[in-house]
Amino acid sequence: MIIGAHAIIYSTNSEVDRAFFRDVLKFKHVDAGGGWLVFGMPPVEAAFHPAESNGKHEFYLMCENIENFISRMTELNVPCTDIHEEPWGRLVNITLPGGGPLGVYQPKHDRPA
Repeated sequence: MIIGAHAIIYSTNSEVDRAFFRDVLKFKHVDAGGGWLVFGMPPVEAAFHPAESNGKHEFYLMCENIENFISRMTELNVPCTDIHEEPWGRLVNITLPGGGPLGVYQPKHDRPA
């Protein structure tokens, strides 16, 4: 039935953001044609939050240690916010080369096997 999930990150400069995922984050990928890279992702979770309307979706990457992640991004000159503590995790936002933000967090919640 379901074989996976496909996330889309919209960007005003998708080429540099694809290169970031390929070269900096080292995500495995395939070229779907013409340089259009499709990235394999680490294990994914989905959660459903209450909202006033439908259609809003968010995308975050998760890491094991937020301080180590920030140190690595700093070494690579990737802008990174201060850690924001939430009940569900320790969150930072990085700025992708294309200018868009991407949330990364160290989860405090239980994770499915």
